[in-house]
Amino acid sequence: MRLATSVPGARILGLGSAQPEHVVTNHDLAQRVETDDAWIRSRVGIVERRVADEKTSLPDMAVEAGNAALADAGLAPSELDAVIVATCTMPNPIPNAAAQVATALGANGVAAFDLNAACAGFSYALAVAADMVRAGSARHVMVIGAEKLSDWIDWDDRSTSIIFADGAGAAVLGPAAEAEQVGVGPVSWGSDGEAAHAIRILGDTTNKLHQEGQTVFRWATSAVAPVALDAIERAGLTPADIDVLIPHQANLRIVEAIAKRLRAKGAREDMVVADDITHSGNTSSASIPLALDHMRTAGRVRSGDVLLLVGFGAGLSYAGQVVVCP
Repeated sequence: MRLATSVPGARILGLGSAQPEHVVTNHDLAQRVETDDAWIRSRVGIVERRVADEKTSLPDMAVEAGNAALADAGLAPSELDAVIVATCTMPNPIPNAAAQVATALGANGVAAFDLNAACAGFSYALAVAADMVRAGSARHVMVIGAEKLSDWIDWDDRSTSIIFADGAGAAVLGPAAEAEQVGVGPVSWGSDGEAAHAIRILGDTTNKLHQEGQTVFRWATSAVAPVALDAIERAGLTPADIDVLIPHQANLRIVEAIAKRLRAKGAREDMVVADDITHSGNTSSASIPLALDHMRTAGRVRSGDVLLLVGFGAGLSYAGQVVVCP
């Protein structure tokens, strides 16, 4: 039996993102539920979020982000070998998003599958894609985190309507010919099914997302930092080597708590911390690549920076890895 030729590892070649044009502010939500701008900012740190219209589908946003990532990488669709879409909000389980997205990108015939690890989905998919490239199963893999959470939100439920939003972010991975070029570190991942009830789609006639906010907050502020530290150690680095922290944009207070714990373990005071949730809301599996692309565009992340990505959410599932910005 002959195996594919392996390479030392994978690296990110290009990034892209997409968001709906429609902006929903805290003031807009206050017209529907009992809340106000100050309360929302103090609880979750969100000022506004993007919500797609009925005509815009999840695959539509994924394709837009994927096209941007291909252009950034300087690759043609024909050079892709696989498309992975991390998502938990497709309207139907069949057909999957990835096959539709691959064809729309111009890569019909490639391997295509969805991956559902909720808010940890992008980090999970990135790890799978990197292993595919390293093992020789694929040369170029498109990884997209895409969500249309607005389809699953009860807009009269203050606990969820103020948090979640829509969008997509993408990364193209390719081979690192030399060990020094490897740009995606080993993954640190896991799950806690005993707390699966904390974030779920209610199995009743409403079919809407339900979240036990305090349970999730306590878990995230205590359990995520150790995962991040383990990812750093697996990459052979120390917290002081991290230039930028990009955790899942669940809640600004959670993001700040993770950063504080990493700094207590040696991360630098000048480590840049993603705060994309302020204007994008919580976009589940899309939040990490959205934040990364937005920060790079704004000049807050530069080529060669060492980034720590860490996703966490429903499942409960979590995953993190160190990557190098393209």
